[in-house]
Amino acid sequence: YDIAMFKIASPVTLTSKVRLACLPSANQILPNNYPCYVTGWGSLDTSGPFPSVLQQASLPVVDYATCSQPSWWGSSLRSSVICAGGSTRSACSGDGGGPLNCQQSDNAWVVQGITSYVSSLGCNTVRKPTVFTRVSAYNSWISNVSAKAINVNV
Repeated sequence: YDIAMFKIASPVTLTSKVRLACLPSANQILPNNYPCYVTGWGSLDTSGPFPSVLQQASLPVVDYATCSQPSWWGSSLRSSVICAGGSTRSACSGDGGGPLNCQQSDNAWVVQGITSYVSSLGCNTVRKPTVFTRVSAYNSWISNVSAKAINVNV
Protein backbone atom coordinates (compact mmCIF):
# COMPACT_ATOMS: atom_id res chain seq x y z
CA TYR A 1 0.00 0.00 0.00
CA ASP A 2 1.86 3.06 -1.24
CA ILE A 3 0.00 5.74 0.66
CA ALA A 4 1.00 7.94 3.57
CA MET A 5 -0.09 11.16 5.26
CA PHE A 6 1.69 13.63 7.47
CA LYS A 7 0.82 16.84 9.26
CA ILE A 8 2.89 19.87 8.33
CA ALA A 9 4.22 22.14 11.06
CA SER A 10 3.09 25.44 9.55
CA PRO A 11 0.66 26.65 6.87
CA VAL A 12 1.67 26.59 3.22
CA THR A 13 1.32 29.68 1.07
CA LEU A 14 -0.77 28.86 -1.99
CA THR A 15 0.55 30.20 -5.30
CA SER A 16 0.08 29.51 -8.99
CA LYS A 17 2.51 26.60 -8.54
CA VAL A 18 1.44 25.42 -5.06
CA ARG A 19 -2.17 24.27 -4.86
CA LEU A 20 -4.34 22.08 -2.68
CA ALA A 21 -4.93 18.56 -3.94
CA CYS A 22 -8.50 17.52 -4.69
CA LEU A 23 -9.45 13.99 -3.72
CA PRO A 24 -11.70 11.73 -5.79
CA SER A 25 -15.12 10.55 -4.68
CA ALA A 26 -15.07 7.41 -2.55
CA ASN A 27 -14.47 4.27 -4.63
CA GLN A 28 -14.50 6.25 -7.89
CA ILE A 29 -13.41 4.13 -10.85
CA LEU A 30 -12.31 5.92 -14.00
CA PRO A 31 -13.24 4.47 -17.40
CA ASN A 32 -10.77 2.99 -19.86
CA ASN A 33 -8.73 5.62 -21.75
CA TYR A 34 -9.65 8.44 -19.35
CA PRO A 35 -6.87 11.03 -19.82
CA CYS A 36 -4.56 11.55 -16.83
CA TYR A 37 -1.04 12.86 -16.20
CA VAL A 38 1.84 11.52 -14.16
CA THR A 39 4.58 13.82 -12.91
CA GLY A 40 7.89 12.86 -11.40
CA TRP A 41 11.64 13.06 -11.10
CA GLY A 42 12.24 9.44 -12.15
CA SER A 43 14.65 8.25 -14.81
CA LEU A 44 13.86 9.20 -18.39
CA ASP A 45 13.97 5.57 -19.54
CA THR A 46 14.76 2.15 -18.08
CA SER A 47 18.52 2.68 -17.75
CA GLY A 48 18.55 6.38 -18.47
CA PRO A 49 19.54 9.48 -16.54
CA PHE A 50 17.40 11.38 -14.06
CA PRO A 51 16.00 14.70 -15.28
CA SER A 52 17.02 18.13 -14.05
CA VAL A 53 13.42 19.41 -14.33
CA LEU A 54 10.13 17.85 -13.25
CA GLN A 55 8.71 15.61 -15.96
CA GLN A 56 5.08 15.13 -17.03
CA ALA A 57 3.50 12.51 -19.26
CA SER A 58 -0.02 11.92 -20.50
CA LEU A 59 -1.17 8.45 -19.39
CA PRO A 60 -4.63 7.17 -20.31
CA VAL A 61 -6.32 4.91 -17.76
CA VAL A 62 -6.28 1.18 -18.47
CA ASP A 63 -9.39 -0.34 -16.89
CA TYR A 64 -9.03 -3.04 -14.25
CA ALA A 65 -10.62 -5.72 -16.46
CA THR A 66 -7.86 -5.21 -19.03
CA CYS A 67 -4.98 -4.57 -16.64
CA SER A 68 -5.67 -7.71 -14.61
CA GLN A 69 -5.75 -10.03 -17.64
CA PRO A 70 -3.13 -12.82 -17.55
CA SER A 71 -1.16 -11.33 -20.46
CA TRP A 72 -1.06 -7.95 -18.65
CA TRP A 73 -0.47 -7.78 -14.87
CA GLY A 74 -2.59 -10.85 -14.07
CA SER A 75 -4.43 -11.91 -10.93
CA SER A 76 -1.79 -10.49 -8.57
CA LEU A 77 -3.21 -7.01 -9.26
CA ARG A 78 -5.22 -5.74 -6.27
CA SER A 79 -8.59 -4.08 -6.88
CA SER A 80 -7.34 -1.03 -4.94
CA VAL A 81 -5.09 0.07 -7.81
CA ILE A 82 -5.49 2.04 -11.01
CA CYS A 83 -3.42 1.33 -14.13
CA ALA A 84 -2.43 3.99 -16.64
CA GLY A 85 -0.10 4.31 -19.60
CA GLY A 86 1.32 1.56 -21.70
CA SER A 87 4.04 0.73 -24.14
CA THR A 88 4.86 4.30 -25.19
CA ARG A 89 4.73 6.18 -21.89
CA SER A 90 4.91 5.21 -18.25
CA ALA A 91 6.37 6.21 -14.94
CA CYS A 92 9.89 4.93 -14.37
CA SER A 93 12.43 4.22 -11.61
CA GLY A 94 12.36 7.09 -9.12
CA ASP A 95 8.78 8.22 -9.83
CA GLY A 96 7.30 6.24 -6.92
CA GLY A 97 5.03 8.27 -4.64
CA GLY A 98 4.24 10.84 -7.31
CA PRO A 99 0.70 11.72 -8.37
CA LEU A 100 -1.56 10.58 -11.18
CA ASN A 101 -3.69 13.68 -11.77
CA CYS A 102 -6.86 13.64 -13.83
CA GLN A 103 -9.10 16.54 -14.79
CA GLN A 104 -12.81 16.23 -14.06
CA SER A 105 -15.64 17.59 -16.21
CA ASP A 106 -15.84 20.65 -13.89
CA ASN A 107 -12.14 21.31 -14.72
CA ALA A 108 -10.97 20.42 -11.19
CA TRP A 109 -7.74 18.40 -11.06
CA VAL A 110 -7.99 15.32 -8.85
CA VAL A 111 -5.22 13.08 -7.48
CA GLN A 112 -6.56 9.72 -8.61
CA GLY A 113 -3.41 7.69 -8.01
CA ILE A 114 -0.05 7.46 -6.28
CA THR A 115 2.73 5.95 -8.38
CA SER A 116 3.46 2.46 -7.07
CA TYR A 117 5.40 0.35 -9.59
CA VAL A 118 6.33 -0.44 -13.17
CA SER A 119 7.43 -3.72 -14.72
CA SER A 120 10.75 -5.25 -13.70
CA LEU A 121 11.23 -5.74 -17.45
CA GLY A 122 11.63 -1.98 -17.75
CA CYS A 123 9.69 1.20 -18.28
CA ASN A 124 7.31 1.44 -21.25
CA THR A 125 6.90 -2.34 -21.48
CA VAL A 126 4.05 -3.58 -23.69
CA ARG A 127 1.00 -4.64 -21.61
CA LYS A 128 2.62 -3.43 -18.41
CA PRO A 129 1.12 0.00 -17.68
CA THR A 130 2.17 1.87 -14.56
CA VAL A 131 0.36 0.69 -11.43
CA PHE A 132 -0.86 3.35 -9.02
CA THR A 133 -2.44 3.10 -5.59
CA ARG A 134 -6.05 4.18 -6.27
CA VAL A 135 -6.71 7.09 -3.89
CA SER A 136 -10.50 6.60 -3.99
CA ALA A 137 -10.04 3.19 -2.34
CA TYR A 138 -8.63 4.95 0.74
CA ASN A 139 -11.07 7.85 1.30
CA SER A 140 -12.27 6.45 4.65
CA TRP A 141 -8.70 5.96 5.85
CA ILE A 142 -7.77 9.48 4.71
CA SER A 143 -10.76 10.93 6.60
CA ASN A 144 -9.95 8.97 9.76
CA VAL A 145 -6.27 9.90 9.77
CA SER A 146 -6.82 13.56 8.91
CA ALA A 147 -9.37 13.89 11.73
CA LYS A 148 -6.72 12.91 14.29
CA ALA A 149 -4.00 15.21 15.53
CA ILE A 150 -0.77 13.57 14.42
CA ASN A 151 2.42 15.25 15.52
CA VAL A 152 5.70 13.93 14.21
CA ASN A 153 9.05 15.52 14.97
CA VAL A 154 11.50 15.08 12.12
